[in-house]
Amino acid sequence: MSIVVNTPHSHIGRIIVDQLLAAGAAVTVISRDAERAAPLAARGARVVIGSIDDPATLDAAFQGADQFFWLTPPHFVPHQAQYIAGLADLLNSKARGLRRVVVLSSTGAHNRDTEGHLGPVGLLLTIEEAFRAAVPHVLALRPAFFMENLLRDLPTLKGPGALFTVAPIDAPFPMVATRDIGQRAAEALLDPSWSGHQYRGVHGPHDVTYRQIADAIGAAIGRPIQAIQVTLDQAKAGMAQAGLPPFVVELYGNLYAGFLDGRMTPAEPRDAFSTTATDIETFARTVIAPAFQAG
Repeated sequence: MSIVVNTPHSHIGRIIVDQLLAAGAAVTVISRDAERAAPLAARGARVVIGSIDDPATLDAAFQGADQFFWLTPPHFVPHQAQYIAGLADLLNSKARGLRRVVVLSSTGAHNRDTEGHLGPVGLLLTIEEAFRAAVPHVLALRPAFFMENLLRDLPTLKGPGALFTVAPIDAPFPMVATRDIGQRAAEALLDPSWSGHQYRGVHGPHDVTYRQIADAIGAAIGRPIQAIQVTLDQAKAGMAQAGLPPFVVELYGNLYAGFLDGRMTPAEPRDAFSTTATDIETFARTVIAPAFQAG
């Protein structure tokens, strides 16, 4: 079993590589940074230095490989849809010798109906489709909203003590810790029993509301936190004020619009695989509180 991982330094990729190496799998990692990849090489990983959008890099990485874990990096450029389409074409052409692919997608990706709809989540469907057209066995993992994204709210947690959201504060939705996504992805790569084209959700132990998230964070950091709903226009104005380029504001505005119209609701049923262990209370205590105190 020879497995390629394209994001070995990410929150998710690092967990996957650790699990695969511990299991004795032959692992190849694609990295831009030889120095960062050196510890993985020391543990037995084969390292290919290069970019995921470089055909020669993919050729080198896929040599002798039969499985691939793919995570689309958060690399945003103008004309993002065209960039992802080109990347999907490249993956489609280069992955045809592989036997199985585990591709990280997102809850709601199946609901993209027009170009631009659902923003970055909608674009992940393009990647899913490219692999399904090229590889006989593809597992699309569609995780819930990342708990780690709450770390972006540290400035307002520290300042006004607020958690701003476009979502109704009492509407439940799934969240998941990235370490749990990495665990499930590693399990899938090491499990020889699945085949064909499949879709699996990856969620936390229970759905949460923004009011519950605010309460959990408040209890963890020792100060009250208020969940405040804002309009989509207010959210886009806030992103622009924070210095995000207009095309990124538009991209995430389309994602938030999809959240509001119900398109981010998971289609994949909960089961033992999709339901992970880390709840929002544990995450608030172990991740958010230390980050809050460190800052």
